[in-house]
Amino acid sequence: MLDAAAQETTSSKAGGGRGRRIAPWIALGVAAVIAALFIVLAGSDSTRTDTVTNFAVGKPAPAMLTTTLDGKPFDLSRRKGSWVVLNFFNTTCLPCKAEHPELVKFAEQQQSLGVDGAELYTVTWGVDSEDAVKQWFADNGGDWPIVRDPNGSMSVALGVAQVPETWIVDPQGIIVQRIPSQITADALSQTIQQWRDAEAGTS
Repeated sequence: MLDAAAQETTSSKAGGGRGRRIAPWIALGVAAVIAALFIVLAGSDSTRTDTVTNFAVGKPAPAMLTTTLDGKPFDLSRRKGSWVVLNFFNTTCLPCKAEHPELVKFAEQQQSLGVDGAELYTVTWGVDSEDAVKQWFADNGGDWPIVRDPNGSMSVALGVAQVPETWIVDPQGIIVQRIPSQITADALSQTIQQWRDAEAGTS
């Protein structure tokens, strides 16, 4: 008959064997979860124009009083009467760089509409030096205003979690749409025109 110490040693070895048998299954399960997540992310389309409703959509745009990079005051509440597009961006964001030519095209499309065109503003997001932002626009084009958000208050007020992210504000100052992904010029222009028609009662 085994004494207590021997029984404990035997039990420990048996438990260790079970642990070694279970461990590969745990590792396999974790690997499967990681692989599934990778497939979902890899299959996502960064150029989609999905819209997502959050707490700010459908409500008056929050107070946004700041300045542009060229030192001019910016007060979102004073943009009432115009369609306003806010595009949150960062110079280190690769989707932002891929999206930028479409923003240039969109700005040109809206300028061709004269006073009926939407106003486009880029809002800096995250840690980004002003020199880096200015150089980025110098290298990539775009002559619309760049709005400072030095303490992230604009991003927090809207719930911006990542970039690029685009917001549409109607002439009454109501946030009508959030697009948390890359945009295309044609899709964005079409979306705004649909909102124009809907608010004019012609859709």
